[in-house]
Amino acid sequence: MGYYDHHYPNRRKRKRSWLTPFIIGAVLGAFLFAVLLPTMVTYDLLPYQVITGEMDDANEADNDQSNPGTTSNVTNVEVDISTRISDIVSEVTPAVVGVVNVQSGMSLWDQEEENQQGIGSGVIYKIDNSSAYIITNHHVIQGADQVEIMLPDESRVEASIVGSDMFTDLAVIEIDASYAEQAIEIGTSSQVNVGEPAIAIGNPLGMNLSGSVTQGIISGTQRAIPQDFNGDGRADWQAEVIQTDAAINPGNSGGALINMEGQLIGINSMKIAQSAVEGIGFAIPVDDAIPVIQELEQNGEVTRAYLGVEAYSLEDVAQAEWDRSLELPAEVEGGIYIRSVEPMSPAEQGGLEAYDVITALDGEPIYNIVDLRKHLYQEKSVGETLEITYYRRGEQQQTTVELGTLSY
Repeated sequence: MGYYDHHYPNRRKRKRSWLTPFIIGAVLGAFLFAVLLPTMVTYDLLPYQVITGEMDDANEADNDQSNPGTTSNVTNVEVDISTRISDIVSEVTPAVVGVVNVQSGMSLWDQEEENQQGIGSGVIYKIDNSSAYIITNHHVIQGADQVEIMLPDESRVEASIVGSDMFTDLAVIEIDASYAEQAIEIGTSSQVNVGEPAIAIGNPLGMNLSGSVTQGIISGTQRAIPQDFNGDGRADWQAEVIQTDAAINPGNSGGALINMEGQLIGINSMKIAQSAVEGIGFAIPVDDAIPVIQELEQNGEVTRAYLGVEAYSLEDVAQAEWDRSLELPAEVEGGIYIRSVEPMSPAEQGGLEAYDVITALDGEPIYNIVDLRKHLYQEKSVGETLEITYYRRGEQQQTTVELGTLSY
């Protein structure tokens, strides 16, 4: 039995050097750094910024000490912290004043004493010869036995009431021109757009906070706000106002609502003071105010044409009631419905009745109560005739009335 020992040839192992990958990597890295990196920096192909020749302040200080005479690449930047709003306020504030309503009353000892009823705001809108004229709200000076003007430096001067109008809540006050520093620039409210900035300036809360400024935007235009003057729960007037979210608090009444050009666009008038409602303020459009204050200057009161109806916009009525209750045809798109007609008024003499729907005046369509007021009080005068187109029980009719004089 044989025994065989298998013999394999002795193979010699080849030894690989660890320096080979290092050398290759070094050569490749040097190539990238020397050739590709400058090209990528030049064409801004890197995902980060390569800063050459610029250092922060600390490194620059060290470099300046070690290398005197080097030029720094760091420059100082001047920032103007004043804003357009602050510039506008500084320009306009001298024309906004406080209005102090002083009323005389009887004390418990039957001795007459002067009581400060309240403080509102006003705007100097005209300086003419020896007089300066201030516009404010009617309710600010209502019932006053004496009116004083609080100037921007908080000094007070006596003023006289030129005229006042309850319906537009406007009043004109006169002071000696020597006390007026400047008049405000009058803008136009017809060009006001929803969303544009607005600034309100006044004396909030009846405190010594003269020239207080709030900023907001125009939230709405041509808002019709019902006003009840005699407290019977029924609207006596529909005031067209600008709505803003700039804070308007008690004491701001009569102050200025201005645009970003520093121009007067409205007279702040009222604020909805309900816990559930915030950021809703109102201002009388300056385009509506100008004719009123001009008439107050001339006559001391405003004379208006009078129709004699209590009316409301159709848009306040559910669409279903247009056909069911008012019996309006489908082609009627808007108008006002008459709630009641005053006895012996031009409307009664013209044959108008409750629940008639007026759709046109002098051939011009009207769609809401604002259209009625604009036509009646801006385009018509006392004694003129007015042609009224209306619907009664689905039939279109016309009548002509002679307008009377509105008095309250």
